[in-house]
Amino acid sequence: MTDISQELMFELMKRIQSDLTTLKDGQRDMRQDIVSLRNHMHVMQRDVNNLHSSMAQVLTRLDRIENRLELRELAEAQARFEPHP
Repeated sequence: MTDISQELMFELMKRIQSDLTTLKDGQRDMRQDIVSLRNHMHVMQRDVNNLHSSMAQVLTRLDRIENRLELRELAEAQARFEPHP
């Protein structure tokens, strides 16, 4: 009876060991997937930051253009109202 019990325990231990190996493999795959997702997120964040930077540059240029146009319009308006000799 003891032999049967020991053989049964040995089989159970082998099954548990096999299951643990499968779990470890799955966990390793999940870690790799998470690392891959993190890398993709970092790339996307860098792209968003680049877009923000580009947008800021465009807005700065637009402000300068608008300021120049207002100065030009002001000069043209003053020239219209100045008396000609």
